[in-house]
Amino acid sequence: MPDFVNQQIITSLKTAQQGLDSLREEHSFLLTHLESNNNSLSQVFIFQQGIYISDTEEVEASLSKEKFIQVNDNLDKLMNGIDETSLMIMVTQIINSGDVQYSRVQENQRRLRQENAWLLDELSDTQKKLQESERTVGRLEEEVNHYKFLDSIKNLRCDNEVNSTAARNPQTTAVDTLQDLGFGPEEDDEINHNNNTHSSLMIQQPNPPVSGYEVPARIRTLHNLVVQYMKQGRYEVAVPLCKQAIEDLEKANGHNHPDVATMLNVLATVYRDQQKYKEAGQYLADALSIREKLFGENHPSVAATLNNLAIVFGKRGKYKDAEPLCTRALEIREFLLGKDHPDVAKQLNNLALVCQNLGKYEEVEALYKRSIEIYKKNMLDGADENAIKAENNLASVYLKQGKYEEAEELYKTILSSVHEKVLGNFSDQNKPIWQIAEEREERNRKGEMADSFESESETKFAKIESGVIISTLKNLGALYRKQGKYMAAETLEGLALCTVKQPDGLGDSSDPVISSIQDDSHNRVIAVQNGLKAKLMNVLGFSV
Repeated sequence: MPDFVNQQIITSLKTAQQGLDSLREEHSFLLTHLESNNNSLSQVFIFQQGIYISDTEEVEASLSKEKFIQVNDNLDKLMNGIDETSLMIMVTQIINSGDVQYSRVQENQRRLRQENAWLLDELSDTQKKLQESERTVGRLEEEVNHYKFLDSIKNLRCDNEVNSTAARNPQTTAVDTLQDLGFGPEEDDEINHNNNTHSSLMIQQPNPPVSGYEVPARIRTLHNLVVQYMKQGRYEVAVPLCKQAIEDLEKANGHNHPDVATMLNVLATVYRDQQKYKEAGQYLADALSIREKLFGENHPSVAATLNNLAIVFGKRGKYKDAEPLCTRALEIREFLLGKDHPDVAKQLNNLALVCQNLGKYEEVEALYKRSIEIYKKNMLDGADENAIKAENNLASVYLKQGKYEEAEELYKTILSSVHEKVLGNFSDQNKPIWQIAEEREERNRKGEMADSFESESETKFAKIESGVIISTLKNLGALYRKQGKYMAAETLEGLALCTVKQPDGLGDSSDPVISSIQDDSHNRVIAVQNGLKAKLMNVLGFSV
């Protein structure tokens, strides 16, 4: 029964109760008056015993007694009516409370059904991962058997293969991307970027002491090997490998040499991947000092090292120390690349993150807006996603400042642009997801039944695999919930749960199944790997 009907019933019963109370008071007054009259007549009768009483007086006494009895009966009925009215009010309130509890139970059942569906999806994904892990176990067992076979025959095939690979690909530059630390985009060493550096950058640099530096092929190969050990979580092998290389390079070329700075940067990357940020900062500071002496203060390698060092300070919570490093890296990139280059936009984002942690929100807004403008000018691969990341970060800054309208508008703009790019132009059948959520909220406020099925736009939007979009959906959902728009918030949050990114590759050391398999096979293959390490170091020209 609707709430307003229950309220009307309770109001009517209370009005009737008040009327009955008034009648009860009147009858109580009449009863008191009649009782006093009867008492007076009784006294007169006693006083006048033996005296003749007229028929009229006898009739009045009889009528007074009848009135008294009738009023007394009416008063009893009124008391019963008042009690029944109170009982009806209590029953109505209990029914109303029961309706509210029933509505809550229905809402909990609906949420439990949704959670059950989500858990079923997670179970299905887990089963798929388990099957993939079992296949991986089979492959790793085959590899272990192969290592045992190689160790049993005791030949030099591995050494020959390493030599032939180094001879065929002396200028290999393909290096796997290192793990993103989450604070901001770190820079790979010039191993990745040296061969792609434009000659104009070298011309713009004022008087570099060393120009045209190219990383040797053996260091690139060693870097690739260190990356592979990092992916496997084999830091106990990667760290000594880097330190041995640095020691050999210092013996051959001295400490202030580009190759030493490169290996210091690689070693810092290994420590950064282990979250040992203090050690990483020490090696990066040493690499920065060497590069400034060799290349001058305005060089891409100096900017990259400054950026990496700022990230390490940020990870340690030393944002005041990170700010001047980011600012200087930004100035170098603007000087070398121009103010509208995508690398400048990345550096602006890093500086904005530092300023955000320092509470400099006005500067943060300006930095994010400028980086978004640069990304939109340079429509290169990944520029759209980088622009969305910057817009999402800007919206979070608006939220921290209490600018909810600006944040909401920016989140809607992000979702609309992604929707239009992926799913086509808007129409009645192809509405943006935030509009669908707000329409459901409006229908829910009007008391209309909200549609329980997913629209075609939601089904297609859920297939977009992007962590940035998932974050945007969750943030806008939280903003809706803060505004009391619970139905709209549930729509976006449910879609965010359904939008799951594809799992990483098998080489990801974050997978607990893969990590346990690697740990189990460690003792069986350690001898073979140590032998390969010694042979590879000899081929690269380092002593062991």
